[in-house]
Amino acid sequence: MKHPKIAFISSLLVVTLSMQSCSSKRTVSSRAKQEKAEVEEAEVKLPQKSDHKEVRVPASKADLIIETAQEYQGTPYLFGGTTGSGMDCSGLIYVSLKTHGISFPRISHEMAQEGRRIGLGQVRKGDLLFFKTSSRGRRINHVGLVVKVSVDDIRFIHASSSRGVMVSSLTEKYWSRAFVQASRFL
Repeated sequence: MKHPKIAFISSLLVVTLSMQSCSSKRTVSSRAKQEKAEVEEAEVKLPQKSDHKEVRVPASKADLIIETAQEYQGTPYLFGGTTGSGMDCSGLIYVSLKTHGISFPRISHEMAQEGRRIGLGQVRKGDLLFFKTSSRGRRINHVGLVVKVSVDDIRFIHASSSRGVMVSSLTEKYWSRAFVQASRFL
């Protein structure tokens, strides 16, 4: 008795499947599967608790500019330089901004005229710090890009004439004394 029921169910299943294969739903189903596969490929895999990999979130414009500047870390100082062979402070900022489609002056005291002046308490990643490092000069002659801000420190990347492209702290006596202004351009 059980065999006739199984035979009936099997034949009903075959008929149903064959009808589905001729219908337009197959195209929609196939298209839906393709779209689902594309979405799954595009999704970011989030780490499991045991997975210690970092999740990368989309970078802000400031993060991208900072990354570009950091690629030059260790580059020797060269007055007027704008390449990996040698670079000065304003050259570093100029190249880092230009790489991301931002047109900016090439000279530090001209850069200081751009953007909006802000107080140190308002500084965030991507802002510019301007300095007067010469006792004889009357104008700004050095610039750095803020890479990290914490409660008690502001770190910036710049091209030092003695050590090349590097990250320094505004808490260092030399830089805190030479500081003139901070500006936001993003």
